[in-house]
Amino acid sequence: MILFRSALMMRRCVSLLVGRCFGPQPPFFLAGAFTSGFGHIPSSQSSYKGSNGCVSVSDDPSCSGYMAYTTSCAGLAEPLPNDNSVSDMLVDSFGRMHTYLRISLTERCNLRCQYCMPAEGVELTPNSKLLSRNEIIRLANIFVASGVNKIRLTGGEPTIRSDIEDICSQLSGLKGLKTLAMTTNGLVLTRKLPKLKESGLNSINISLDTLVPAKFEFMTRRKGHNKVLESIDAAVDLGFRPVKVNCVVIRGVNDEEICDFVELTRDKPINVRFIEFMPFDGNVWSSKKLVSYAEMMDRVRQQFNSIKRLKDHPTDTAKNFMIDGHCGTVSFITSMTENFCAGCNRIRLLADGNFKVCLFGPSEVSLRDPLRAGIDDLGLKEIIGAAIKRKKAAHAGMFDIAKTSNRPMIHIGG
Repeated sequence: MILFRSALMMRRCVSLLVGRCFGPQPPFFLAGAFTSGFGHIPSSQSSYKGSNGCVSVSDDPSCSGYMAYTTSCAGLAEPLPNDNSVSDMLVDSFGRMHTYLRISLTERCNLRCQYCMPAEGVELTPNSKLLSRNEIIRLANIFVASGVNKIRLTGGEPTIRSDIEDICSQLSGLKGLKTLAMTTNGLVLTRKLPKLKESGLNSINISLDTLVPAKFEFMTRRKGHNKVLESIDAAVDLGFRPVKVNCVVIRGVNDEEICDFVELTRDKPINVRFIEFMPFDGNVWSSKKLVSYAEMMDRVRQQFNSIKRLKDHPTDTAKNFMIDGHCGTVSFITSMTENFCAGCNRIRLLADGNFKVCLFGPSEVSLRDPLRAGIDDLGLKEIIGAAIKRKKAAHAGMFDIAKTSNRPMIHIGG
C-alpha cells in the first residue's frame, strides 16, 4: 500500500515538474519517458515504443488521417489530477482519486440482454423514487466541483429518457468537466446522436455482442441488430474518435466471433473492447462460461500476429493493443482474471439515487433521501466522502463475487 501511494505521488510530482519546466507540450523524449498517459499525445511520430516495448499511438495512412487512440478519453486523455484539483472528498484511504463518475439515468431498457437481466425481468423502481433531472444535475455539480472530470451516462438504456439531450447540455456546461461519455445499446442512437453531440456528448460506447443477426436476437431477446450497426457507422461519420464497441464474451455463445470483431478495426476508427463475463444477480454466471483475457489474447494473436501492446493510462480499465495496418484498436477488460483495482478512479450514481463506490461491492448509500430531506451541499459531500473512504483496496475474487448478493446489472448501470 505504501509503495502504491509513493508511486502515485512520484508520477504526479514528475508530471508537474515537466509541466512547469516545458509547458503543456514537453519535448517528445520527455513525453515518452515521463508523461505517457498524462494527457500528452505526440503527433509528429507514427508510433513510439517506450522501454517496455509498448506503442503509444498509431497514425496509419490507411486510416485516412484518423488517429487511433487507446485511452478511455479518445484524444481527450486527461492527466492525473494534482492535489489542488481534487478535493479530499474524492480520495479514498489508499490514495486513489475518484475523478470518473458513472451516472445511471434509468433502469429501463429496450433490450433484454441475458448477461444483464434475468429472463423473468426485474422489478423496476417507481418513477417517484428515481432521481429527477434537477437532482442529477445538482449531484453532478457537487462531484465536478470537487474534481470529477469525466462523467459517463449509463442505464438501463440512457437514450430512452425523453430529456437526455437536456441532461447532456446541462452536464457538459459544468465547469471542470472534460469528458461527457455515454454507453448505449445503439437501437435509437442514429437519430439522436447529432443532437447529443451538439449538447456536449464527446465520447461514445456502443454495446454489440455478436455480428450475427439471429444470435443478436437470441442474446438480447429482441430484434434490432442492423440498427446497432447503423449507429456505429453514424458515430464514425459524426467524428467520434474512437467509437468504442463493447463486447461481452461468453463461451459457447459468441467466443468464436472474437477475430471477426477485430476485423472491424481494420478500416474504421473503432476500439473493440472485449469484456470478460462478470457475475451479477440473475445472469446465471458460471466460470465455465468465462473466456479469460489470456485465452482471448491467444486467439487474436494466432490470426493477427502483429498485435502490439499500447501504453495505458494509469486509471484505464482496459489493456489496449494495436495491429499493424489497422485504423482502430483492440482492448480487453479483465475484471475477473486480472483486476485493475489499484488504479480505480470510478464511482457510480444509480438511477434511484444510491451511491456505489465499487461495481462488485454490495455496499450502497442513498444520496436521494438526504437530498429530498433538504440537506445542503456540505452535508452531501460528507456522506459522499465517508462512503469513498470506506472503499476497499480490491474487490473479491470472481468465485466470491458470484456468491455475493448484488443487484442485476440493469439496476447498477452498465
